[in-house]
Amino acid sequence: MSMWSPWRGCHKCSEGCKFCYIHKGDFKRKIDTNNIVKTDKFYLPIEKKKNGEYKIKSNTLVYLCFSTDFLLEGVEAWRNECLDMIKERSDLKFLFLTKRIQNLETYIPNYYEYDNLIVGCTVENRKNVDYKLEIFNKLKLKHKMIILQPLIEEVDISKYLKDIELVIVGGESDINARPLNYDWVLKIREQCIKNNVSFEFRQCGTKFIKDNKLYILDKKDLCNYARKANINYKEDLWKN
Repeated sequence: MSMWSPWRGCHKCSEGCKFCYIHKGDFKRKIDTNNIVKTDKFYLPIEKKKNGEYKIKSNTLVYLCFSTDFLLEGVEAWRNECLDMIKERSDLKFLFLTKRIQNLETYIPNYYEYDNLIVGCTVENRKNVDYKLEIFNKLKLKHKMIILQPLIEEVDISKYLKDIELVIVGGESDINARPLNYDWVLKIREQCIKNNVSFEFRQCGTKFIKDNKLYILDKKDLCNYARKANINYKEDLWKN
């Protein structure tokens, strides 16, 4: 996997952003996360070696905008340049997660032409499941995934699983985190299995409820405990 961050900075836009670790980290470094700036890696996908070959090899999965949102407002010109690069590098797969799926048809009206785009819609509660996944469900994307991280209440996504290739569930990592109940995770897993959709339990929450008991977990252990649960279903389709 390769990481591509054409710009940095973001704005909080949903309940899931409340304890955003990007904002927290920037605050400690005295950086204003709300200041959106172009990075020196903007043209990474089309950078070439001295021999003329692309630096990023064919068939690589490129994680796009890890610390921001590709559908962020106010970066239209930059995003259009990025889309040109994504089209040029049709030999790569580009994955981005977004809390702004409602912007996709406006900002990328020809989105259905990009066979090498994997889009993950991020939701965290019933309100956004019903609003954003309703929109996501109607989009004719080639590759779709749902991200329920941080999951902050019980949700039912069963009616939105058509054409979804992967669902990822995880808790919130923060001293003030809203609890993640393991029963919620298992219910989503069952919904995925019934619809033959890949499922991954990515991480527990700092506050984790199992068998009606609240556990306070160390941040460094959250992913490890999730792996030990051994409840993933099928394989992540895009790991390479």
